Amino acid sequence: MIKYLMVAIGGAAGALARFWLGGYVGERMGTKFPYGTFIINCSGSFVIGLIVTLLAERTHWNPNLRYLIPIGFVGAYTTFSTFEYETLKALQDGQILVASLNVVLSVFVGFLFVWLGVVAGRAVA
Repeated sequence: MIKYLMVAIGGAAGALARFWLGGYVGERMGTKFPYGTFIINCSGSFVIGLIVTLLAERTHWNPNLRYLIPIGFVGAYTTFSTFEYETLKALQDGQILVASLNVVLSVFVGFLFVWLGVVAGRAVA
């Protein structure tokens, strides 16, 4: 039960951090380019790489931190970081095709689904 609580707490904090930082950056840098999302995705990628590595190498840390930070906080802060980490892991494991497909398919299929969602939303509205 504690792992669910850790994910919930981390998720709430990550969602709030994303909401605040995205708004803060957007107000200061404008919205011609999605600077807020870009900064969130890059910083989330850094944080998940850092935390997952630290948790793997420092076994004396409480295992619940895995639920709190990379799954809860970073998962709600950005899922892009998980995509990046999984792609890196595939490359490190020598799975170049898997990593390449993950990048290409995630970008193109993700874009397609965003477009389809817009089309469906407009059809319903």
